Amino acid sequence: MRTGQGVLRVLHTFEAGQTLPLELGYETYGELQPDGSNAVLVCHYYTGTMHAAGTYPEDGLVGWWDNLIGDGKAIDTRKFFVVCMNAPANVQVIDPRMVSSGPESIPDFPEVDLKDITRLQFELMQQLGIQKWHAVMGPSYGAMQTLMWGALYSGHVQRLGVVAGAPQAAVALKHFFTPTLRHLGQTADGLHEALRLITFCGMGSDGMELQFQDQDFDAYLGSRRHFASLKHILSVGETVSRHDIFRHCPLEQITANWQRAGLKILSVNILSDQFFPSQPMKDFACQMQQSGIAHTHMEIQCKLGHLGCVFETQLFEGAIQKLLE
Repeated sequence: MRTGQGVLRVLHTFEAGQTLPLELGYETYGELQPDGSNAVLVCHYYTGTMHAAGTYPEDGLVGWWDNLIGDGKAIDTRKFFVVCMNAPANVQVIDPRMVSSGPESIPDFPEVDLKDITRLQFELMQQLGIQKWHAVMGPSYGAMQTLMWGALYSGHVQRLGVVAGAPQAAVALKHFFTPTLRHLGQTADGLHEALRLITFCGMGSDGMELQFQDQDFDAYLGSRRHFASLKHILSVGETVSRHDIFRHCPLEQITANWQRAGLKILSVNILSDQFFPSQPMKDFACQMQQSGIAHTHMEIQCKLGHLGCVFETQLFEGAIQKLLE
């Protein structure tokens, strides 16, 4: 698998109004065809990074969707040119390989909207010489970004793969997770406690029982905090709590745009998900299907709860492969 790295450097005007110079690292896998028709954008999850596939030789770090991306895999890099870029305020920015402007590097860093992230990805698309993505996809936070692509740039994407997401932030995200995260961020060991909350909400009680019954949980959190930034965790938490694609494009307009563009959509929800209940996405899929849009929806049960979208990819890899056909 051919791999590459780069940095998007751009002067960006945020939805909140401020204009700042940003640097965002990205990785690529595979080779772009001369006409640019085989490009796939993969969007990372909350604590994920641009390192979606492959293995770093210096420490053996494997990309978070490596089970899906690579030669002969569901997202086959013999066919597709795959791109993954760090979102602003990437959680793991303390790792020097993960270039991402945010509150760690810029004082008074503004609120980040999902629309900001999609606009920055559009900027990267243009710089890479890509006119239209063969597909945009991602899990969790990446699913939010994927849906925003559909809302804003339906003419520049052919397929959407939405794994463990919804058109709007759920009640649990807005009224439990984010307020609790804010509170924990103000405690004496805010980073440790924020990672504790993220892990519980990500895995649920069944997942934690499976994963940590014979493992020191606090030692695990200690290993995760090595590269994590509390400022960036809090920034992303605020971004996800404001997620609402209908704020940027009404449902009726999305439906009309997707009909016109002939989009093909896959949505996957996890029944034990603590972040995203399955019903909102299921209802949205039904509305799209009733409008004649090629929207496939599936629900799966994962041992690791929400984080099955990253670690139990075998449950939906066939659907991803079919989406890309």
